[in-house]
Amino acid sequence: MTDRFRDRSVIVTGAGKGIGRTIARVFAREGARVLVVDVDAQGAADTAATIRKDGGRAETCAADVGVRADVEVMAGEALKHFGGIDVLVANAGIFPSVTIEEMTEADWDHVHNVNLKGAFFCVKACAAQMRRQGGGRVLLTSSITGPITGFPGWAHYGATKAGMLGFMRTAAIEFARDRVTINAVLPGNIRTEGLADVGPEYLRKMEASIPMGHLGEPEDIAYAMLFLASDEARYITGQTLVVDGGQTLPESALALESE
Repeated sequence: MTDRFRDRSVIVTGAGKGIGRTIARVFAREGARVLVVDVDAQGAADTAATIRKDGGRAETCAADVGVRADVEVMAGEALKHFGGIDVLVANAGIFPSVTIEEMTEADWDHVHNVNLKGAFFCVKACAAQMRRQGGGRVLLTSSITGPITGFPGWAHYGATKAGMLGFMRTAAIEFARDRVTINAVLPGNIRTEGLADVGPEYLRKMEASIPMGHLGEPEDIAYAMLFLASDEARYITGQTLVVDGGQTLPESALALESE
């Protein structure tokens, strides 16, 4: 552990597993007091227990970010436990796969409620508190899917991740004079629990599409978040940081063929 974020209050949503869990652990290792938020209370508890076992400080909050009342409770829990909110990592998101022809209005609304409306609710609740404190950092987990690329079955997901960036740019302007910065990290293919059942051949094909030749790790996203939350990034706002091993660079698969 280090003291880089000592005594800073950090909220991480969607921290019950995957990238969010790693983000929470990395901030805790840097000395932050972390509120672990997830719709899955047990997942949040497991993450917090791991942080405490490592010597860090963590509290939990079960919340559905798509429900405004839950998010207001979340912000209140951070104030109750830590006395303020220094960093918000709005990471919670879902990505069910369904083609446009088969997609229902309920499918569309569910993904938008969690991914996009959830980000709006979290920023609204937490940035206002940061304004009162005299500053803070807001970090959004977007994706390369939507803002840069597309993938069959993820039209609703891609729309939310692109919409998140449009929201971010205006939010960054509105809060800039209050010393609240708002930035987004766009992950590529990251090795998480969600890939456990896809099989070795699918993983091989995924890795073959990445110039660096391998999937990213959750820590790669967490370290990007750590930088954007740091004092060194105090003059960066409304920006996106792509973390994809070069996946979005090739013009076509031909660019990755060996000479």
